[in-house]
Amino acid sequence: MPTTNTPRRGRPPRSTVGGPAAPATPGTAPHPAPDGADAPHGKGPAPERPQPGRPGLAGRATLLSGALLLLALGAVVVLHLSLGAAGVGTRDLIDLIAGRAGEDVEAVFVGSRLPRTLAGLVTGIALGVSGALIQGATRNPLGAPDTLGVNAGAYLAVALVAFMGWGGGVMASGIASFLGAAAAIGVVYLLAARGVLSPGRLLLAGATVALIGSAAAQFLQILDEEGTQGVFFWGNGSLIQSGLDRPLVLGGVVAAAVLLAPLLARPLDLMALGDEAAEAMGARVGRIRPAAWLLAVLLAAAAVTLAGPVGYVGLIAPVAVRMLGVRRHAALLPLAGLAGALLVLVADAAAQLAFPPSAGYGELPVGVVTALIGGPVFVLLARRATTGDADTGAAVAVARPQPGPRYATALGVGAAAVAVAVLLGLRVGDVDITWGQIVGAVFGSAEPMAAEVVAYRMPRILVAALAGACLAAAGAAVQSVVRNPLAEPGLVGVTAGASAGAVLLIVVIPTAPAFLLPMSAAVGGVLALALVLLLARDRAGLDPTRVVLVGLGVAATAGAAVNTMVVGSQMDTSAALIWMAGSTYGRDLTTLGWLVVPAVVAVALTAAARPVNMLALGDDLPRALGLDISRARMLVLGSAAVLAAGTAAAVGTVGFVGLVAPHLARRLVGSHTGRVVPMAAVLGAVLLVASDALGRMLLAPVEIPVGVVTALLGAPYLMWLLRRGGR
Repeated sequence: MPTTNTPRRGRPPRSTVGGPAAPATPGTAPHPAPDGADAPHGKGPAPERPQPGRPGLAGRATLLSGALLLLALGAVVVLHLSLGAAGVGTRDLIDLIAGRAGEDVEAVFVGSRLPRTLAGLVTGIALGVSGALIQGATRNPLGAPDTLGVNAGAYLAVALVAFMGWGGGVMASGIASFLGAAAAIGVVYLLAARGVLSPGRLLLAGATVALIGSAAAQFLQILDEEGTQGVFFWGNGSLIQSGLDRPLVLGGVVAAAVLLAPLLARPLDLMALGDEAAEAMGARVGRIRPAAWLLAVLLAAAAVTLAGPVGYVGLIAPVAVRMLGVRRHAALLPLAGLAGALLVLVADAAAQLAFPPSAGYGELPVGVVTALIGGPVFVLLARRATTGDADTGAAVAVARPQPGPRYATALGVGAAAVAVAVLLGLRVGDVDITWGQIVGAVFGSAEPMAAEVVAYRMPRILVAALAGACLAAAGAAVQSVVRNPLAEPGLVGVTAGASAGAVLLIVVIPTAPAFLLPMSAAVGGVLALALVLLLARDRAGLDPTRVVLVGLGVAATAGAAVNTMVVGSQMDTSAALIWMAGSTYGRDLTTLGWLVVPAVVAVALTAAARPVNMLALGDDLPRALGLDISRARMLVLGSAAVLAAGTAAAVGTVGFVGLVAPHLARRLVGSHTGRVVPMAAVLGAVLLVASDALGRMLLAPVEIPVGVVTALLGAPYLMWLLRRGGR
């Protein structure tokens, strides 16, 4: 008897490979497309399928979830309205509702408490719905306005409007925010759309755009030194409002957008099956996806205009609602908005309870609290994400060495470039001196003013050169183990961990000896990197892209912890902002002592080139040749952490040097570690010394922190890497 394709009872028939999934019995949703078969935008949550014999399960879960969220939100709103420095509590709120409160109580509630609470509601709803739309359109549970750079683009646009003094109130800021957010998501799509739009590439592109937007906004902020304190709060997300006007106006915009979102619910449900299946079932994917992104951008722009870039709300809220059993977008979208509002108000209430305004503490921005919560959530999701790179290697291929000068020639040209950069650094700044004065200062025959300028600039230039060399060596070490040219110390959490370690020492032991600072930073960097590798490893080993994604989450958490310690210890936020941006300002010869150990480690790394080279061959062959893989990896990564952490202790958070310099070195001299590390060190020194000189020259006498300059130079290079890697 010939076999038939009759499906088993209760199961839908299997779909053909690459074709649309066939629906099951009427009233049930088809299976999602197999991972990678019909899902070029990554693996995402499948629609909820009613269980046989339990037709109302999804509906009951939705009603229960909605009721719980509304009850919790109502309780938190009451708590949030009762918090503040004026001593007006819940009893006064009840009296106000009953009409028994005095004018002073009414002034506190209407003038301060209500605008702040309303801003939290509007911001949370906007970000929650925006995140649900992005995750539905990309089928990526890690997608959110902040992880795809939307918040950063909006933030940069608002900062630019404020810096230029264009004014215009909330409408001008809102329009600029929308245009900046739309430009950011457009750049992300252009960077990630070449080839298969895997979750890993999409998130790396979003992280790149976010870094560029944040660095550019930070640059504009530092130019306005008088407003640094306020910028610190708004730049991390703050619900403080001066009245009801902005929350009401932007609340109207958010309400209109939220009412339009359900029109996309069913198409988004179909898109969870894959583009081809959705098209076969009547969804116009080419129109639905841009519409969802546009609506998500509008919501995120409104939230940024109102409260600044509050991170991770758009990531956590939809995920939390799905964990409650709600997957259909008709219910997921509004419930994600409620969950987002709940998260924002809880975070702001926790900030006020942890640092009471009446106790004299500084205000802890709500975005710092959401980052403390969202960073670990992002890491957990990244561990489970299918990046698309586990079998093929990194999302961006390592560039093949190009025909060029030999190693000795390349190293000699690089050393000459370092000398030229040092001379230029001595000459430019708020006070320009001539070449003759520089020569006279070197030989002791210059006039006092020129000699004093050279004596002041030379130590910081030497610190910049040695720090750049150590950062480049750290990047080469990390990339050799992870086998991903994007695994730069800043992107894998080492730099942020080192910053957290250094700040923790300052907060806990303010009178600690100076030599303990680099040691504490080294411990923080080593622990951060160890945590990243532990969390990123799975049964198949280290997925190159997952390492970077987990590193981004760890870096965000460590950065939020640093901001919390800065506020809690009442540190000078202006100085903290400059240090976290990376700066060589005021560095002297004693700072070079902090870089001695990292420099020795870089030399040892070069000497141990053979085992480091063998790490690129996988696991089996080096082990057969007698290499202890685990020990070698730990030693190399520990060396990288010491290099990056020691540099962070000396010059603060400086990014992209460890990405650009090793990559260029491999193009010049090949992939042998014994040549890559010295060449990368020379290029790193050139890059950091030149960036320091550029930062002192562009807006003299105002200095641009060297970390901001390297970010503005290195982020476009990272964009080029992403764009080129899809070929």
